[in-house]
Amino acid sequence: MSTYQDRLNALRDQLARDRLDGFVVPLTDEHMSEYVGAYAQRLAWLTGFQGSAGSAVVLPEQAAIFVDGRYTLQVREQVDGALWQYESVPQTSIADWLKAHAPAGGRIGYDPWLHTRAWVEQASAALADKGATLVAVDTNPIDLVWPDRPAPSDARLVVHDDRYAGQSAAEKRQAMADWLVGKKADAAVLSALDSIAWTFNIRGKDVDRTPVALAYAIVHADATADLYVAPEKMDEAVAKHLGNAVRVHDRAAFADALAGFAGKSVVADPERAVAAIFEALDSGGATILPLRDPAILPKAIKNPIEIAGHKSAQARDGAALSRFLHWVSVEAPKGGQTEMTAADRLEAFRKETGLLEDLSFDTISGAGPNGAVVHYRVEEKTNRPIETGTLYLVDSGGQYRDGTTDVTRTLAIGAPSREMQERFTLVLKGHVALARAVFPVGTRGGQLDILARQFLWAHGLDYAHGTGHGVGSFLSVHEGPQRIATFGGGDEPLQAGMILSNEPGYYKTGEYGIRIENLVLVEDRAIAGAEKPMLGFETLTFAPIDRHLIALDLLSPDERAWVNAYHAKVLSVVGPQLDDDAKAWLESACAPL
Repeated sequence: MSTYQDRLNALRDQLARDRLDGFVVPLTDEHMSEYVGAYAQRLAWLTGFQGSAGSAVVLPEQAAIFVDGRYTLQVREQVDGALWQYESVPQTSIADWLKAHAPAGGRIGYDPWLHTRAWVEQASAALADKGATLVAVDTNPIDLVWPDRPAPSDARLVVHDDRYAGQSAAEKRQAMADWLVGKKADAAVLSALDSIAWTFNIRGKDVDRTPVALAYAIVHADATADLYVAPEKMDEAVAKHLGNAVRVHDRAAFADALAGFAGKSVVADPERAVAAIFEALDSGGATILPLRDPAILPKAIKNPIEIAGHKSAQARDGAALSRFLHWVSVEAPKGGQTEMTAADRLEAFRKETGLLEDLSFDTISGAGPNGAVVHYRVEEKTNRPIETGTLYLVDSGGQYRDGTTDVTRTLAIGAPSREMQERFTLVLKGHVALARAVFPVGTRGGQLDILARQFLWAHGLDYAHGTGHGVGSFLSVHEGPQRIATFGGGDEPLQAGMILSNEPGYYKTGEYGIRIENLVLVEDRAIAGAEKPMLGFETLTFAPIDRHLIALDLLSPDERAWVNAYHAKVLSVVGPQLDDDAKAWLESACAPL
């Protein structure tokens, strides 16, 4: 099927054969993952949308694609508006749209392995108002019409050594078992891929940019576990690492195993376990305890070994990024460089460390107006030259055994305009305010979000994404439950040991984008005379912030002092790793304001 019109027509024909009046297409897999393997890229195959978050609904005469503010521009560039209506979330939900557009008495299909139970209940209630019903399908109809759909990865599992993990898998299972006993539960279902990787100290290569393996697990109150993974992914080293307390089964046996908990209490996470898991447990007679996956919080609170590893990864990554920033300063003014050549060069610098396992996400390399596309993904047809008189935004990261990095820098190519400097400085002021924040234990990320936005708001400006997301330890670059955002999360109390991004931005459609991103560690903060325990942030990322874009007259003395202290730290951490030319450039880039 050569065109997206053909693909949409083929799906509608299949729906007619299945006696369905519509179908919902989320961008996820059966593990509710953000980033998914090629076999699960159904939304991209059907629509052309290349973002990492979105959904679609197909009806006989209408079709709509739903994205959040990060993808408002991107979806219009990649998805044909003649075939698809563009809808923004959270302003419009799929349930609301179905309530307005589904045919009365219609049957709307959904794949129960790709949705949460809460979504099913919400959509069912919305459709009931129209006399329509939500229908679970046994086989996803897209899979039936996708002729060259890739097979799931067969890459082998690898052991994540305790010297990186800081805690053995047996210790983690015992802690979960103790938690289960406290909850009077017999077992917990783990379906989130990063939870399974963390719990068993294993990693994989089944999802680009995220070192996880396709698997399910059930951890029991006696600290034993069942791991469901394709047999070809196992080897003797992994089997020995898992030990006798972990029983290994074919991944295909997982669904049937859920029927074996009659009379027992089983924890299943309503946010991360799909509806099909709940239905299988229900039908098997289990008592379901809808509680959060017991790996989520311990995974987010990094132990001292993970923190030390992350700092090592950041120092290494900061040197690679600084070499790249020096390269841009030399090569971009000559002309001839593009978004793609720059992204390739940055990856090469990271590979030269000899320790890069993968990028942590596809590099966002946005020149000029492409920088205003928040989650821009460069490809041949959008590839722009990096030109003098423009801004260049590069958001990138690396996966190393000892840590996961994520950093954004915005660079002036040639002399920036006063407007560029002013708006960059407003973003910088917000970044500094958040970096310097001190707050009581129990504070939620959402309570801090305004610190980063306040200066933009004062000028009638804003950005349509969260300010901070959690980051894993050689795992997902987007990790919950912690976030700094006023929408879509941010309710989790921040705790010492959590790692988050600090990334305010500003985007002028059709002209340029600005973002400054460092990773920060939540740490205990001792304050003389304090009447309650307090927390603050330690900045972990080390790379210079473009001095040419800073409007000094807009910085307070305290803000200027923070930038100078940050750059002094960058120089001390990164400088010794650079050769003469790059080191001389870094010394200039980090000179006091």
